[in-house]
Amino acid sequence: MVWVPLSPTSSDRRAPLRAPSTTTMSLEWLTDWSWSLDGLRDFIATGIQSFRDCDATALVAVACLLVLFVWYCYHVGREQPRAYATVNALMQSAEANGVQNGFVYCHSPECVRCSHHDGLNQKLYHNLQEYAKRYSWSGMGRIHKGIREQGRYLNSRPSIQKPEVFFLPDLPTTPYFSRDAQKHDVELLERNFQTILCEFETLYKAFSNCSLPQGWKMNSTPSGEWFTFYLVNQGTCVPRNCRRCPRTYRLLGSLRTCIGNNVFGNACISVLSPGTVIAEHYGPTNIRIRCHLGLKTPSNCELVVGGEPQCWAEGRCLLFDDSFLHTAFHEGAPEEGPRVVFMVDLWHPNVAAAERQALDFIFAPGR
Repeated sequence: MVWVPLSPTSSDRRAPLRAPSTTTMSLEWLTDWSWSLDGLRDFIATGIQSFRDCDATALVAVACLLVLFVWYCYHVGREQPRAYATVNALMQSAEANGVQNGFVYCHSPECVRCSHHDGLNQKLYHNLQEYAKRYSWSGMGRIHKGIREQGRYLNSRPSIQKPEVFFLPDLPTTPYFSRDAQKHDVELLERNFQTILCEFETLYKAFSNCSLPQGWKMNSTPSGEWFTFYLVNQGTCVPRNCRRCPRTYRLLGSLRTCIGNNVFGNACISVLSPGTVIAEHYGPTNIRIRCHLGLKTPSNCELVVGGEPQCWAEGRCLLFDDSFLHTAFHEGAPEEGPRVVFMVDLWHPNVAAAERQALDFIFAPGR
């Protein structure tokens, strides 16, 4: 048996697809391409004629703008990308960027004033509880109140007095204190004026050999130069510096109200060169008063605390509360030399003995 294929019906027939010849396709493509070249040639000719018709001044201006644009793109490309900063981050930039109230901050994580303390109140309350377990809650009412309501105190303080770390409530507030506030220590410092001055002069001779001798620190200022030589820095003794000023260091041990065991205690020699201005700033706490013993006090030097100016005097102590907004400047002539004071932090006279012991425990260095 032989199978014979059936012829397709009219409905199943399909018109065969005829492929275009290669010759026809090539001709059409070349024709289109020639039209494209003609259009491009006309476009370029029109552009050239337009430039020819333009005024020469306009062409120079366009060329200058083009050069500026290329220069801008080049410099933008060279810059490092900048992270976006939130408003909250900028408010906390005293710790991150180093500037607040016009005062330039350091970047040391150990600095009690400059470093940011997350959960500081909880940490302080924990330290207070630990102290009370070891000793007693007696006499801790004011400290407990201060820690419990610290946020409210710091945020509601008037702009003239804003301690940046810790505010102890119910202390008398005044920019300056009389000499009788810490009479014993003031008289002791003044009796030893020549001793401290001689040790400073020995230290200062090193400045003739190099710009910043070992042991000295340069602080940021809007103008001029401010140097400090610390014997005690935020409650921590600086042994190398103390060995270079042995009599001054021993003198600190004889002071009755010197803050030497917590982060709010400092003792240093502070030097302002002529033309120096220290920007206005606040200290970290109101539990202390700062004592300046004048060693060298040229004319046109002033300390301004809470808007009240005072002048230093050689051999005399000046007591003030540095939690008030304060600044200092030396506008004397260069030939007058630097302004030099010996600075030491003393307890506020209205902080009781039991409170001092507790605050030394709570704010011990490294705690």
